[in-house]
Amino acid sequence: MNPLLKRQIRKYLSDELKSHPEMQLFLDAVNKSYHTFDDQFVMLQRATKISSEELSQANILLKKQYDAQNKIIEKLQNVVETLKTYNIKGVKNIDDLELNSHNLVDFINHQAKKIIEFNTQRDKLLQNVEQQNRELNYYAHMVSHDLKSPLQSINTLTSWIKEDYKDALEQDGLEKLDLIQENVDKLYYIVHGISEFSKVSKIENKFKSIALESVLSDVAKKIETSKKYEFNLPANLPVIQGDFYTLERLFFNIIDNGIKFNDKEIAMITLNFSEDETFWKFSISDNGKGIESKYFDKIFIAFKKLQNDDKSSGIGLSIVKKIIELYKGTIWLESTMNVGTTFHFTLKK
Repeated sequence: MNPLLKRQIRKYLSDELKSHPEMQLFLDAVNKSYHTFDDQFVMLQRATKISSEELSQANILLKKQYDAQNKIIEKLQNVVETLKTYNIKGVKNIDDLELNSHNLVDFINHQAKKIIEFNTQRDKLLQNVEQQNRELNYYAHMVSHDLKSPLQSINTLTSWIKEDYKDALEQDGLEKLDLIQENVDKLYYIVHGISEFSKVSKIENKFKSIALESVLSDVAKKIETSKKYEFNLPANLPVIQGDFYTLERLFFNIIDNGIKFNDKEIAMITLNFSEDETFWKFSISDNGKGIESKYFDKIFIAFKKLQNDDKSSGIGLSIVKKIIELYKGTIWLESTMNVGTTFHFTLKK
């Protein structure tokens, strides 16, 4: 029986009434009412407690959102202060603009449209540049191809004249013919260099696994020199992803320069490599005369030559740099005069 009901019965009912059957039924009914009230009160307390917790959580969440919005507005206000370029209707100067939420939305909308417009113009410009580059490369390839044939003809005709009329020509005439051939040779190598440069403007073939050993073997076969040289290559050369032609041009041009412009009795060419998760890292060293630091950037510019050489177009290292950029890598060098030069470069895997 409910404790409160017990106390009331002891206080107000006699023993005779307590034992009366009908009174017992009445007391049972009252006792059930007490229990029902207690159960409902507990449920009400529980419901009130849950609602309070939910309300507290909602208040905390709303405060976080309010603080976050204030931070966003503060950052946007800083952006507005930085740009100082937007004119809202009725506002002549951004400094006079009231930075409320509506004005900030207008500002952001305006700037977003400007960014889209700028990006659209940039994309069109890039497309035009790419088209012009394609046309320029095609033109350079065609011109170099068309020039090779007449240059070869001039060289051949000059040789015939020297051979057929050597007795009729005086020494001065023969020297002039030699000068013609020398200049024809220079022009031929320049035209050939332009042709090579236009070929590596982009990589036409899809990358595939290329054994560096086969690339270097091909390079060795193409080196034409009477100078003595030695290759120092590491064991277990890697297999890298790339295009055979561009890789062959890259290694050939650096190695050929290291031999051609070497002032030592035997040109020593040493290749090393390492790798990380993203790049292959290569170095090619020679024991040549070295390069002064003031020329470190100039040597990668087309037609820049540090010394006169009829068989050099002055475009080899610019081709090297262009190929490395196509592989999303970088190139730099270290050099000590009269000791040698080391070219370092990376190729993205």
